[in-house]
Amino acid sequence: MENGNHKEVPDNANEHCPGTEAEDAGKSDACAGCPNQEACATAPKGPDPDLVAIAERMATVKHKILILSGKGGVGKSTFSAQLSFALAAMDHQVGLLDIDICGPSIPKMLGLEGQEIHQSNLGWSPVYVDSIGVMSIGFMLPDPDDAVIWRGPRKNGIIKQFLKDVYWGELDFLVVDAPPGTSDEHISIVQFLKETGIDGAIIVTTPQQVSLIDVRKEVSFCKKVGIPVLGVVENMSGLSQPLTDFKYVRQLKNGEQDDVTEWALKVMREKAPELLDLVACSEVFDSSGGGAARMCVEMGVPFLGKVPLDPKLCKAAEEGKSCFVGDECGVSAPALSAIINKLLKNNMFA
Repeated sequence: MENGNHKEVPDNANEHCPGTEAEDAGKSDACAGCPNQEACATAPKGPDPDLVAIAERMATVKHKILILSGKGGVGKSTFSAQLSFALAAMDHQVGLLDIDICGPSIPKMLGLEGQEIHQSNLGWSPVYVDSIGVMSIGFMLPDPDDAVIWRGPRKNGIIKQFLKDVYWGELDFLVVDAPPGTSDEHISIVQFLKETGIDGAIIVTTPQQVSLIDVRKEVSFCKKVGIPVLGVVENMSGLSQPLTDFKYVRQLKNGEQDDVTEWALKVMREKAPELLDLVACSEVFDSSGGGAARMCVEMGVPFLGKVPLDPKLCKAAEEGKSCFVGDECGVSAPALSAIINKLLKNNMFA
């Protein structure tokens, strides 16, 4: 949002953008070639009556948090799912809204593949797991492998429908899992929710510079549209795994590998049993530039912490399970818990 005239300008808009709500949005000379041109040109101008319906739905939601990322594949949806599991385990009433229209992965990460949306007299009913209400276009696809090939206006329409037609009931938190980058979905969710109050955004990244470049754009987007950045999470911050979970091989001269796992563990048990309690850590991505922590200092936004690359967390996400149940995710679960507790403490979420 630009100061002074309060016009909404997407982060990837052309110079001299008239704003998404201007009468000539998508039609002025400045709009030529802009990736948002079609969405802006076809969007309704003036007061939107659906915003009243959205405001009524959101009146029962205390806190709304967007989960963003600059790139795909950084673990954003995994974080959204595990954040929802953690908040629900704290006895909060939680809703999880998946607005990644073309790549909905939340149903799988919550163990809800194959579920369908049901209509009630109050509206669409979310699909529930562990008291978490979940809504995703993934529940509307006849086949989970079906591609969603929609242009901006149709994406905007389904997001609006999720917000005004889904009956969430009383919620402490609505977690919104957005697609990577800054696209139509981001502009829509901000426009539709801005009058109801968005608490802020959490941005998920990996440590390498190529990912952080796009995170800076996400931070810039949030500042332009007036959304507070609640913090940045550095995911996949080095591989951390107990030594006993590794597969050990001997590299042969012909390029093949000889599995010596049983022998290696036997040697450790007999010669150095104290090694069996150690966790091996290895830097997977180059973070010589200081990673997300340094970027946060430079951009003046909170750094929430690091989550190691933990194969057990990946397995939990694949199986649609909480990493906080049991001790399987003994490396990643404590890191995620610390991040979530810091988020709650920093923002005084009741």
